[in-house]
Amino acid sequence: MFDILQGFHRIAASVVIAFAAILLTIAPVTSQTRASGTASASLPSLAPMLEQVTPAVVNIAVVSRAPSRDNPLFSDPTFRRYFNLPQQRQRSRMSAGSGVIVDAAKGYVLTNHHVVDGGSEISVTLKDGRELSAKLIGSDKETDIALLQVNAANLTAIQIGDSYALKVGDYVVAIGNPFGLGQTVTSGIVSALGRSGLNIEGYEDFIQTDASINPGNSGGALVTLDGKLVGINTAILSPAGANVGIGFAVPSSMAATVMNQLIAHGKVERGELGIGIQDLTPELAEALGLGDLRGALIANVQSGSPAEQAGLKTGDVVTATDGRPIGGATDLRNRIGLMPAGSKLSLTVKRGDEEKVITATIAMDDRSSAALSGTPLEGAMMRNASGEEAQQAGGYGVVIEKVASGSAAAGAGLQAGDMIVALNRVPVASVTELQRRIAEKPGVLALELVREGARLLLVVR
Repeated sequence: MFDILQGFHRIAASVVIAFAAILLTIAPVTSQTRASGTASASLPSLAPMLEQVTPAVVNIAVVSRAPSRDNPLFSDPTFRRYFNLPQQRQRSRMSAGSGVIVDAAKGYVLTNHHVVDGGSEISVTLKDGRELSAKLIGSDKETDIALLQVNAANLTAIQIGDSYALKVGDYVVAIGNPFGLGQTVTSGIVSALGRSGLNIEGYEDFIQTDASINPGNSGGALVTLDGKLVGINTAILSPAGANVGIGFAVPSSMAATVMNQLIAHGKVERGELGIGIQDLTPELAEALGLGDLRGALIANVQSGSPAEQAGLKTGDVVTATDGRPIGGATDLRNRIGLMPAGSKLSLTVKRGDEEKVITATIAMDDRSSAALSGTPLEGAMMRNASGEEAQQAGGYGVVIEKVASGSAAAGAGLQAGDMIVALNRVPVASVTELQRRIAEKPGVLALELVREGARLLLVVR
């Protein structure tokens, strides 16, 4: 019994000594923690970076006017005149989104086109509570980018970063105003780069991220961990309308290019080279003996175009522009289309077994040209086919965007969405080329069309 008690005392003494040692170990740490503030001060945090950049992310409220919904008879002018009814009332609709201050001195705010589209009044609310009236400098539907300007002192701007330097797996932070709750920060990684073919915008080169983006985040900032702006949040892919981990942002490189044009012209003046392009698929590369080469294949070169003048040829494969690799036809189309007319573009081209660097001068794109007045196609608004559209039709074509009611084009049977791929059996690569050929032979026109995937021949007199 004594031995048992003696053993118990030894164990108790050992426990006391061990506990005392632990206290002695903890004491200096506790003292150090108290001296330096809180224990959380030594933990990793995004708070210091966010304190610098969140004042530059604003909430945007847009008021638009629309006729109030009345009985359909009220829309009949004869009915309204007979009963001496007043003009239809206008009702206000308010939408909300986000924006990013990119120039504090000039008050420039980047946001999405769809956030401000149709707005009669636009106001910006800063993080410090100030509410400012905003002026729309310009907007571009094709890239979904708009530029606002506010007049205020003590603004904070975000520095625009290099979206070309992003890599899949980089950490990013999305800042915006989801569901009108107020400024919210979410984090994630870059899930993919160069996303296109989503039919969200005309020019697509999206950054995909799993940082939560929800309605109201549109126009907000996507920033890196060092606080640089690399994207403008623009869309989500979701069956239910809320975030499922697939969000998209317009790269800062594209947004900055559009912003500069909006400042200079109030709109984007798109460029062209006069080439039809398509993706260099693995099957096509194998057939042409190009191995694993990546880029965009030139399917045709328009006669008299800047591309022909520069020396580009059908069958050339463009692998880079200004030293930056090309991912495919959409990538090349975006780079050409966002460059202002008159600028120089250096193209790295693979031709047979040799590689060339060819410099071409960008010309004005005529996608918004006049409606072919004085021709049998008068009333049809046209544009050059995108890379993806042209690829489906053989590498070239002109898309009809709109047909005026009662016009010659409407009477001839043309419809919005038709793609003209040939005129009098000669392939057509651009609106300019189509206009020139119509002027040369203004009589009977045999148009080869692609309509809803089917080819048809339409004779226009």
